Amino acid sequence: MIKRIKLFDPKIDESESRIINRTLSSHFWASGEGVQNVAKFEKKFRNYIGSDECIAVNSGTAALNLALSAAKIENTEVILPSLTFVSTANAVMINGAKPVFADIDPINLCIDPQSIKKLITKKTSVILPVHFAGMPCALNEIINICKEKNLILVEDAAHAVGSKYKNKRIGRHGDFVCFSFHPVKNLAMPTGGIISINHKNYKKISRYLEAMRWCGITDRKGSLYDVKDLGNNYYMNEFSAAIGLMQLKKINKMNNRRKEIAKRYDTEITIEKKISFRKYCSYHIYWILVKNRRNFMKMMTNNGVETGIHYKPVHSFSLYKNSTKLPITEKISKQIVSIPMHANISDYNVDRIIRLVNKFAK
Repeated sequence: MIKRIKLFDPKIDESESRIINRTLSSHFWASGEGVQNVAKFEKKFRNYIGSDECIAVNSGTAALNLALSAAKIENTEVILPSLTFVSTANAVMINGAKPVFADIDPINLCIDPQSIKKLITKKTSVILPVHFAGMPCALNEIINICKEKNLILVEDAAHAVGSKYKNKRIGRHGDFVCFSFHPVKNLAMPTGGIISINHKNYKKISRYLEAMRWCGITDRKGSLYDVKDLGNNYYMNEFSAAIGLMQLKKINKMNNRRKEIAKRYDTEITIEKKISFRKYCSYHIYWILVKNRRNFMKMMTNNGVETGIHYKPVHSFSLYKNSTKLPITEKISKQIVSIPMHANISDYNVDRIIRLVNKFAK
């Protein structure tokens, strides 16, 4: 029987097992006192990306929700790509703003700065780009747009742990940069996310986010505290942070393996339309474009290789459907397929994937 090659698969070893057992035995499982894995992870991740501050939460979605809450976007418009996971747009709606969808660059599938410029109105408050598949978007152009129009930059970096732009890690550029540590991500946890803050008022914003991730609680003294704003239960638990600490130690090694695989895919897969090889990309996803997608995915599944679709455009969902026309997004979304990309893929299985893609992709 052919062993199935998974689309995503977290890279773990004995270090994760050991730290989970230590955390279990400590009896301190929630964020706070005791072993303080969450606080340690916040500090180490902040140092890794070089940001002013980091606030850990329980998912990438929570990170987006809180970052946009701090940006005070109610009754405004937020410009973002439609080719993203739906939580990017949901976070805009939850915070009382209108998502305005821009088209993408057909080469890297990130938001197109020229499309952004056409959509800016007096109501625009935030530009929300996504570093799609780990490939950094055109940050210089977007930063310049934000400065010129006095807009806030919130980056969705769910795919981009370890990616770089202009020799600086993603996480150091925008006012808020939101990461996901979902089990399929490059840095994997059972559940987790983080908000990187690079704002002139980062200390004040950090205090606000710390309160908002735990039900709005502030000014705690012993058993007494105050609640000034409506918050949520978004804190990261100690088990997730423990695994994150071990994952962070080997993230560069794991990403380097992804790059090795991506380079082979780029060189040896014969179809023309695919994500290009760049040293600064972290390759959370490796995408290709095929014309007969249903048949291709069926044949790959029959031969023991998982594939996926990332993503169905958000503006095509019933909740978001309107008269928006995004020709590049709509064309690419009908052809895009993700093939296996993770640090556990052996050279033998890379050979196998390449052979099957070249056989079935049209």
